[in-house]
Amino acid sequence: MRSAGNKYYKTGFLVCILLFSACSLTFAKTVWLSELDLSRMTAGWGRPQVDKSVQSNPLRIAGQEFERGVGTHAHSIMYIDLAGQTQRFSAYVGVDDEVGNSTGTVRFKIYADARKIFDSGVMKTGQKAKKVDLDLAGTRTLLLIVTTAEDNSSFDHANWAQAKFEVQGQKPRAIDSPKEEPVLLTPKPSRKPRINGAKVYGVRPGRPFLYRIPATGQRPLRFTVKNLPKGLSIDTKTGIINGCIKDETKRTLQTTLIAENAFGKDEREFRIVVGDRLALTPPMGWNHWYIHYIDITDTLMRQAADVMIKSGMADYGYQYVNIDDCWMNAPKYEDQKRVGPLRDSQGNIVPNEYFPDMKDLTDYIHSLGLKAGLYTSPGPYTCQGFAGTHNHEEQDARQFAEWGFDFLKYDWCSYGRIAKDQSLPELQKPYRIMGQILKELDRDIVYNLCQYGMGEVWKWGQEVGGNCWRTAGDLGFELRNYHNVALQNSKHRSYAVPGAWNDPDYLLLGYIGQPNIKEKPYKPCPLTPNEQYSYMSLWCLMASPLFFSGDMNLLDEFTLNVLCNAELIEVNQDPLGKQGYPVVVEEEREIWKKPMEDGSVAVGLFNCGEMKQVVSLRWADIGTKGTYRVRDLWRQKDLGVFAEKFETQVPRHGVIMLRLYPGS
Repeated sequence: MRSAGNKYYKTGFLVCILLFSACSLTFAKTVWLSELDLSRMTAGWGRPQVDKSVQSNPLRIAGQEFERGVGTHAHSIMYIDLAGQTQRFSAYVGVDDEVGNSTGTVRFKIYADARKIFDSGVMKTGQKAKKVDLDLAGTRTLLLIVTTAEDNSSFDHANWAQAKFEVQGQKPRAIDSPKEEPVLLTPKPSRKPRINGAKVYGVRPGRPFLYRIPATGQRPLRFTVKNLPKGLSIDTKTGIINGCIKDETKRTLQTTLIAENAFGKDEREFRIVVGDRLALTPPMGWNHWYIHYIDITDTLMRQAADVMIKSGMADYGYQYVNIDDCWMNAPKYEDQKRVGPLRDSQGNIVPNEYFPDMKDLTDYIHSLGLKAGLYTSPGPYTCQGFAGTHNHEEQDARQFAEWGFDFLKYDWCSYGRIAKDQSLPELQKPYRIMGQILKELDRDIVYNLCQYGMGEVWKWGQEVGGNCWRTAGDLGFELRNYHNVALQNSKHRSYAVPGAWNDPDYLLLGYIGQPNIKEKPYKPCPLTPNEQYSYMSLWCLMASPLFFSGDMNLLDEFTLNVLCNAELIEVNQDPLGKQGYPVVVEEEREIWKKPMEDGSVAVGLFNCGEMKQVVSLRWADIGTKGTYRVRDLWRQKDLGVFAEKFETQVPRHGVIMLRLYPGS
């Protein structure tokens, strides 16, 4: 009886197993990735496409065509709620053939419940598709990522081809990425005075001198200067120093800036270098382009200058208020107030109706102790089709000086039609001409070469008179790729010295513009709070020019917290002028180093991964040893004394900025 019972029991158990398997197969279904809500998938350019490439062509990888899938562009992220009811995910991944002979380089990564389960490695144009086949049983959340790899994001057209889920039960659902709440890391400034900004300043003899002492502390403050050079005077209430040093002798003048109030006093040494070099520390300020684009006006420029004072940005060293393109007339334009004669009867360039009096505008900016910047192109037209300087270089430069401008951005634009070829002499020619003219003016004008790194400009920018030069394309087109832009920029560090800086483009923080969208002309910065801290940290480590290019009228507390950290800015403005660089570059972490004039070392610990992690710094990583006092710069607090190493947890895409002081 027991034997027979066991027999029937085993038979029944086997039948149940078979029935369960049959039921499982019956209820299993396929859900294509392209059936999900793709509005929740980000793309570095364009938008993700259903069963098409990002440019709406058939999906093709290395000659192989796929019927279904999603075409996107790096950097791309998609979070998917699986509810533990998806069994498998499969796909073929690679760069779409539509990029032609151009080289796209991408990397596909997949995370299941915060654990990385797939990494394609670097994939390039023409490379055969890689197969993805993953067991997802029990997985709650899936994360699909496409990153840039090895270079910028140009032509990074990425395909999730034949991408599908095998599901039992609830279908996968695209969801928003986890919300990262902004945390204010920078402490409020003390009521006691603190002098910020640069410790060294370059000026040519006989030229107008203007400097507003940047200082925080409870107002009113009283400012004085020990050993103020002959020809200069200071307004003790505002801290604005102006005048003219007429002595032609090249020399360094040692002065001491002093700020006092009811709560205390602060002093700082300030070296005035009289000679032929300007911008001895990276220029700091605001540029209108990435918020107002073609809609800039005199009124908006004055408002920006006012906010630079009222918000406290000027108290941290921001001083330039710069107009970009579209202040001149154009031969034709949708807005008729920007159309008119390009030049008057004497050949002088004519501002459009939105700029009725350029001299009055710069006088207003100067009255606040700030400086004014302008934009033009060596070609016949600017990038937006407004009047350029071609064949009027000297006349325009002298006009800019008479108006009172202190900074010139010189943008290649239509000069491509003038240049005979792409040879180095032709690439240098317009910049060399303007550089020589600026040296001969009776006004100091900081010279920014904007030509996107052509001809390895970092090697000759200083030679033609430049004070800073763009090393790549417009960051506005690839803001999510800011970290890779920094890596590329860091390769040119040996050419950065006081008075000559590598410029990776502006700080697109706060609210930035959406051109040609009248009903919603601006949007919040798309970077997470931690990414914004990393962005600012990288620009400070690289001794990059710090030009905010967001909406001055919509500055919020978080954006000011990122822009106005005195200890971070001190790293950027260090007189030694060494550009920081990465000493450790791994898949999910980087360590950057910047030597400082006082013998300390600024260090950035970056988490490049998708999950928080502990990042370890060994002194050997930065080429040193011994005991160091470690200070957290964002939080402005000492962390203790450490020997040989330091480690800390760093959030996703976040940073810990340190300054290491030798000894205890």
